[in-house]
Amino acid sequence: MWDFFVESTKVGLVSLHAKGYLLTKTRFPRWIVVVTSCANALITLCVFFVLVIGYLALSGRPPSVLGIGLFLLYLLQLVLMVVGISLAGSVLFLRYRDLNQVWEVVTQAGFFVAPIVFPIGILPEHFHRYLYLWPPTPVIQYSRAALIQGEVLSLRAHALLAGVTAMILLAGVLVFRRYSSRAAEWL
Repeated sequence: MWDFFVESTKVGLVSLHAKGYLLTKTRFPRWIVVVTSCANALITLCVFFVLVIGYLALSGRPPSVLGIGLFLLYLLQLVLMVVGISLAGSVLFLRYRDLNQVWEVVTQAGFFVAPIVFPIGILPEHFHRYLYLWPPTPVIQYSRAALIQGEVLSLRAHALLAGVTAMILLAGVLVFRRYSSRAAEWL
């Protein structure tokens, strides 16, 4: 999931610039270029998902149908977060070309913030809220709980994740709408 987040946001960030020749020659909604830029990473994530489910089943700990359904819900929310970040980043990148280097540093630091190689439980409880400020953290934690631990989190946790997802997507759409009209000019 982490690789999907990083790869999709990096590709989405430069998508308008990379496909600039399309924007100047044809007329179609620009957001299509940004949204479709994460397709390759999404296909890779789906392949790895099947492999992880297969591994869990072979190891004697198959996830429940509810766990798989919850994971797919979390995956959808992660995709919507990626789309929001990519929409905003793609138009800002046209104006601020160093944004991809900044995002590279942010995602490298984010690797150590998100509980990927460590369980969040090893940190004191009062630090958890800071880790959950990084958008991939709750998705990774909730997915781990659903698939591996077989836990269903509270309705409040799901509502908070849905709220964060909606805010990121809305912010991305608003930034994209604000600046996308000048995209061809900044190319």
